[in-house]
Amino acid sequence: MKRVIDLSHTICVGMPIYPGTEPPVIDVPCTVESHGFYERKLSFFSHTGTHLDAPAHMLAHGPTLDRMPVETFIGSAFVVQLPMKKRSTIELADLRSYENLFKSCDFFLLSTGWSKYWGQDDYFEDYPVLSEEAALWIDSFQLKGVGVDMISVDPMDSQDMMIHKILLERLVLIENLTNLDKLPESGFTFSCLPLKLIAADGSPVRAVAVF
Repeated sequence: MKRVIDLSHTICVGMPIYPGTEPPVIDVPCTVESHGFYERKLSFFSHTGTHLDAPAHMLAHGPTLDRMPVETFIGSAFVVQLPMKKRSTIELADLRSYENLFKSCDFFLLSTGWSKYWGQDDYFEDYPVLSEEAALWIDSFQLKGVGVDMISVDPMDSQDMMIHKILLERLVLIENLTNLDKLPESGFTFSCLPLKLIAADGSPVRAVAVF
């Protein structure tokens, strides 16, 4: 029997959102009592909650999600557990020992423990990020994507979003993951299928790990 671990945060009113982004609005225009069926009206930005970044999110020449083959969003994965403190940087030296997994897997998931701050102001402050050297090294492998348990791969005050731009040249990014601490190092399939939206710069996903 297969085991599935949910790696996604729930989209709801009042949830944490990237500073400056409008919060999701969820209305209930139709109810079983009044209309004979239940239907909700959803309004939220494409990078709400656990979501995918397409290359087009930061790169003018990058493809949107709907132009990428569906197999881009599912594959073998491994996770690196690096519990980090505030204002920490993940350096290349922290990742080198995992080189064989970088060579053999489709997705690299970075577990820093930051998802424990979800719903708190601390989630947006001084979270750990990859160094440019580490990002360039990651980009040298034939990965499909990189997933993190933080709100962004760049610091909140970044002006150039350099880590995004380095990784999105060839990969997709999955941000706001959770439950990464429940995963084994490797030996599982990671799925982060986006909604099939036209010209999608990003999309919320139901990210899961399957054993």
